[in-house]
Amino acid sequence: MIITGFCADGFKNLKNAAIEPSPNVNVIYGENAQGKTNLIEAIWILSGAKSFRGSKERDMICFSEDFARLELKLTDSEREQEINCILSRNPRERKIYLNGVKQSYLTSLFGALKCVVFTPEDLELSKGSPDIRRDFIDLCISQIKPRYAKTAAKYEKVLTQRNALLKNISLGFSQDHDLDVWDDQLARLGAYISVMKNQYSKKLCQFSKKLYSEISGGRENLELRYISTIFDSLEQRNDWQTGLYSEYLERLKSSRADDIKFGYTSLGVHRDDLGVYIDGSIARDFGSQGQNRSAALSMKLSQAYILFEETGEMPVILLDDVLSELDKSRREFIISKLKDMQIFITCCEPIRKLRGKKFLMEAGKISEKVSTKKKKAVEK
Repeated sequence: MIITGFCADGFKNLKNAAIEPSPNVNVIYGENAQGKTNLIEAIWILSGAKSFRGSKERDMICFSEDFARLELKLTDSEREQEINCILSRNPRERKIYLNGVKQSYLTSLFGALKCVVFTPEDLELSKGSPDIRRDFIDLCISQIKPRYAKTAAKYEKVLTQRNALLKNISLGFSQDHDLDVWDDQLARLGAYISVMKNQYSKKLCQFSKKLYSEISGGRENLELRYISTIFDSLEQRNDWQTGLYSEYLERLKSSRADDIKFGYTSLGVHRDDLGVYIDGSIARDFGSQGQNRSAALSMKLSQAYILFEETGEMPVILLDDVLSELDKSRREFIISKLKDMQIFITCCEPIRKLRGKKFLMEAGKISEKVSTKKKKAVEK
């Protein structure tokens, strides 16, 4: 998959930032606060995912504008595609088109533009809090199975309703049996999500294990395990509509008294985790910074490889100022593993060793910088 053209105008500080990127490496350089990350974020938004910076839609629009316009052209193994998006301060005026067909939500774009983004925050994937890993797994599965994204969103809505009801029960405004309808929905959705997360975690472990072994020179072993707060084991189980649903429902009922007492749902996929172990020890607690960073890089690279394996399309890679956070050996490792994919790299200074196009970002405007050799060739 190759992005052949991109333009952003009114997206944060970007002003008619249009590029025709190289199918290989694209280096976007410039001083801090010029808009490099904004460009990467704008591309990422068109993949259907949430902002990796936590930006809300109204915050994506330039202060002096009412709209932000994004346009992207790509080529995959089957055809050329085009994504057009107009973001507005008024959600009703937002417009999203995929190949000329209007879409209701940004998440409807999942599957069209396949991307993997690496940020400095991703280096905390192994060492950070469980919610970081939960969000990571949710995103990875959603990129492959758009249905999963809808199910996860529905689960969150049902969970919010159940938690609100728990508080009402503790205040005497509702009865225990009012939870039955929400427990049933939560169990059905949660059982399906548990199966999907467990299956993906196993595949993620296979890829990450191999990559980590390469980084460590075969001296250390990485293991990933899906940790469920509902099920003792999900090994060789995918009966989410029957047995797993029943078990999930029973666990919710058994924890009902505690949930009412505390005012929130204490068990479920929203509290599960992905365990990261190095040589049998929990990486978050016992791993060094280098080990945790190697584990995080292995997991993010695996995301790209699995996306390719499941869809048949090489994803576009967005490296937002992450190389500066790594030592030389890890920088060289990650670049070597992405050599067959289109890459966008942001940095402060152009990276001379990387062949491809280089773009200078200044005050929200972008321009391609042609090497001296190319200039002479053109003049001739």
